[in-house]
Amino acid sequence: MVTMNVSLPDSLRQFVDEQVSERGFGTTSEYVRELIRYDRDRSLLRERILASADADYSEPMDGAYFERLRGVIRAASDDTAAR
Repeated sequence: MVTMNVSLPDSLRQFVDEQVSERGFGTTSEYVRELIRYDRDRSLLRERILASADADYSEPMDGAYFERLRGVIRAASDDTAAR
C-alpha cells in the first residue's frame, strides 16, 4: 500500500472527522478510500452508459425488455446472495 499526504483546510478536516465518526469508519484513510472507490465506480458506470448509448440494439427497448433486464438483475443478485 502507498501512503499519500493530503493538505486540507481546517473546515474540511473537521468535516472529514465528523464523517469518519458518524458513518462508522475506523480511520480517515478508510473514509478517503471509500470516496475514491465510489468515484471510480461512478466513472466506470458513466463510461458504460455512454458506450451503451452508442450501441446498436436489435430489439425495441419497451416494457418487456426492461422486465427481462430486471429478471437478469434479480437472478444475479440471488446468485451473489447464495454464495
